[in-house]
Amino acid sequence: MRRVVVLVCALLFLTSCGPRGADGDSGRLPGAPAGVTAAAGSATSVHVMWNALPDSAGVRGYEVYRGTTKVEEVPGSQHMVDVVRLRPSTAYAFSVRARGGDGSLGPRSREVRATTPALVAADRSAPTRPVRPGGRAVGSRAVQLSWGAATDDRAVLSYDVYQGDAKIHSVGGNQTATVVTGLRPGTRYVFTVRARDAAGNLSPASAAVRLTTPGTDDGRATAPTGFTARSHEKSGAYYLDLAWDPPRVDGVITEYQIRLDAATTTSLVWGGTPPTGRSAYSFYVGRDHGVGHHVRLRARLPDGTWGGWSAVRSVTTGA
Repeated sequence: MRRVVVLVCALLFLTSCGPRGADGDSGRLPGAPAGVTAAAGSATSVHVMWNALPDSAGVRGYEVYRGTTKVEEVPGSQHMVDVVRLRPSTAYAFSVRARGGDGSLGPRSREVRATTPALVAADRSAPTRPVRPGGRAVGSRAVQLSWGAATDDRAVLSYDVYQGDAKIHSVGGNQTATVVTGLRPGTRYVFTVRARDAAGNLSPASAAVRLTTPGTDDGRATAPTGFTARSHEKSGAYYLDLAWDPPRVDGVITEYQIRLDAATTTSLVWGGTPPTGRSAYSFYVGRDHGVGHHVRLRARLPDGTWGGWSAVRSVTTGA
């Protein structure tokens, strides 16, 4: 009888002391990412993609594993990555885990496999241009694209999809159609497709596919928020100090365009992984005291388009 009592108490203890979230309630692990795919991008790289978990899952980031080894970690807004420095002619297995807002790791996704091709020496011949591209909108935030296969003196390894000059998607060389998601309603897009071989040679771009997603979008949801602008002086020169919160989008923002007064002044491109949370940037505006300026900025979104402009801020040097 005594053993039964001890066992019951132990079970009660474990139940009452399980993992808890930051608010003191039982923590809820994020689920396993679904829709994971892997396709060789070259003899030494594989492109891994997955479906982003919903915002309600509270995902802080994703970890990408090669077998049991973690090889990449990306922010929760990103759902694709190129795994590089791989070996040619090698089979790999990849999986993805989500990290919750409290730092807890959810279960791994199912494993997907990809094999890198052999490294071909002195291959300088690019594939031919993909032909007969076409497409249609499949909702306000997605389009379906298709194209005719390219040819190569060895083999086409993958196809890269571009929106303008920004690469936004990639599929294996055996695919001639794909669905591109994470787009904006009521937005005009221009897509092209380029073929890539194992040596990384890129074909010329296909003819453009012009599509407009249904719905409306006034740009406010894609504008940076909390935008502030101040001036500081150093060694007789004046600088503007900008700070803002990036828009919440399905992907990672790596580039901003800054407009000073009536002209586009500069493009800010983050090197490597962009900072999480609030961003800041300073730039030189001259040596004259008491000069008034109007400044705003916008983000280049993961779908390759420019988002909405932030609010305009007025600032005077030396004020």
